[in-house]
Amino acid sequence: MRSTFIDPGALRQELLLQAASLTPDGLGGHDTEWTEVATVFGLIEPVAQKANFGAGQTLEENTHRITIRHRVDAASGMRLIKQGRVFDIASVHDPDESGRYLICLVREVGL
Repeated sequence: MRSTFIDPGALRQELLLQAASLTPDGLGGHDTEWTEVATVFGLIEPVAQKANFGAGQTLEENTHRITIRHRVDAASGMRLIKQGRVFDIASVHDPDESGRYLICLVREVGL
């Protein structure tokens, strides 16, 4: 397989990688607490933006592709934070299976 060229100098944005931990709330549900796993540097690239209108309100969704150095603990269900912006990780894959980089497809929340 051909290796994909990713410029390591382009990974300049500082991001916090966080994992969710669920704690019971005593009523049969759970509370989600986010704990910091690592500080990583990445490249954020916008992919798509769409707005859905329903029930008298507009719901906007922005998707991005974030490239980071390879980590064995990065997985979907985690999130990345950059200066108050929250990116929920939908999927993680190694573009050329070389173990050098990961591409995370994310949804930006809180807009």
